[in-house]
Parts: sequence; structure tokens; C-alpha cells
Amino acid sequence: MIAVTGATGHLGKLAIDELLNKGNKANQIVGIVRNKGKAQDLVSKGIEVREADYGNTELLTKALQGVEKLLFISGSEVGQRVAQHTNILKAAQSAGVKFIAYTSILNADSSHLLLAKEHQLTEKMIKDSGIPYAFLRNGWYIENYTEQLAGALQNGAVVGSAGEGKFNPATRSDYAAAAATVITDKASGKSVYELGGDVMTMQEYAALVSKVSGKKIEYKNMPAGEYTKLLMSFGLPTQFAEALADSDVGISKGELFTKSPDLKNLIGRPLTTLESAIKKAL
Repeated sequence: MIAVTGATGHLGKLAIDELLNKGNKANQIVGIVRNKGKAQDLVSKGIEVREADYGNTELLTKALQGVEKLLFISGSEVGQRVAQHTNILKAAQSAGVKFIAYTSILNADSSHLLLAKEHQLTEKMIKDSGIPYAFLRNGWYIENYTEQLAGALQNGAVVGSAGEGKFNPATRSDYAAAAATVITDKASGKSVYELGGDVMTMQEYAALVSKVSGKKIEYKNMPAGEYTKLLMSFGLPTQFAEALADSDVGISKGELFTKSPDLKNLIGRPLTTLESAIKKAL
């Protein structure tokens, strides 16, 4: 039996769809969620939904009973993930989980990004747990940008602190397909996958938005401090805003760039192009 944490989240829902597409039976998939009321679409597909909170080891242990393989999607609460992930790992050990695939961050072992710290600590905990594992080191998500297109079109600009840095974003659906492959058959048996899509710069992104939308869009680079304040003005918590701005600076330094073909090799089809992702978002 395969369990997916965060099963009602963006990536979790897509991962479950990909598991089904790969021939896994719905009654052999468990969706672990915080609120069953938000999981009716999973229930309608025949997925067993179990309620558990990342902060409650007892509930997590109960939710993982009978689970052999766990697709461990990292928590979304920056600053709280180490404690939450510790609870999940304790529960996995208690429940006898035999394999964990964890969604980490690209180049985690060498990354200096603020967002990487919790992933680095989680990877170490998984290694120390004694449970066989695979690290799915996801690069940046294209949706980090395409979900903000309304503002970019309104203001005629995309803003950030990435300079002219090259990086490899990919869609959630592509990362979900890779995760489903690894959790289903462990692919080539590797334990670490560096996952990234096609290379781009923010200038190239702005140019593509201009092309697809028919409206002139520029990329405006900002000092990290100013970008952090801008993100906070949109309602983002200070710690998260600082982490996002820091990640942009990291892009300018190549922190989210990879030459690895792992993502394309795992999904077994062409990657979703940036242009098609923009078209879909528009």
C-alpha cells in the first residue's frame, strides 16, 4: 500500500492522479490529509482517506498502519517543518513503513538557500531512520510565477531578485509524475534524484509572457530587501517572504540550476514547456 502525505495539496493531488495513471489501484492508495472534508474528490476516486496532523505523532502512526511505501511531501509551513517532519518519521518507523520518497529541494546537499536548511535536516533524519529512501530534490515550480500572472499583466512587469541567473523550473504535474514513478517502482534504484526542467532566466520568462499574452512585460530586478518588503505587502509572513527573496538571490548564484536529466528520464515523456505552462495559466 502507498500513502501520500498532503494529499489535498497541489502536489499531493497530482501525485495521486499520476499513481492511478501508472496502474496503481485506488484501494491500494492512502491519502493522508488534515481535513477529510476537503478530500471528497479523492474519496470519489476510491482513495482511502485518513486524517492526521503533522503535529500529532499518534494520529500519524495510526494513519500509516499497513503502509509499505510513503510519498512524503514536505510540509508547507516554513520554520515548522523540522518538528513536523520528525513526527512523520517517528510515525513511519512505528508503523513499519518500508520505503520513503521525500520531496526535497534541488542540490540540497550543497545549497545555501534558507529554504534548504529544513530539507537538509530532514534528509539527515531520513538517512538516520534506517528506512530505505529516495530523495526527490525538486527544483523551482513554474507555478511560483504563472500563478502571479494577473499582477504581472496589470503592472506590465515581473519582479524579483534573480538577476540574470539561470535555473530549471518545472510544473507540479511533471514533479508529480516523477514522484509516482519512484514510489511505484523505485525507477533505477537511485536514492537521490536532482529534478529540474528546461533552463530559463527571468528575462526569458518575461519575454515569453509578452509573446503569449501580446502585452509588453519586463523583468524588474530588485535588491533582496526591497523584494522582501514587497512580498510582505502582499500579506506573506516575514519569514516566508525572506526565504523567497533569498531563493531569488540564490537563483542569481546558480543555486537552483542543474544539468541532471533525472526529471525527463523519470517521467518518460517530454517536459511541459514554459510556454505551454504560461498559456494554460492565462
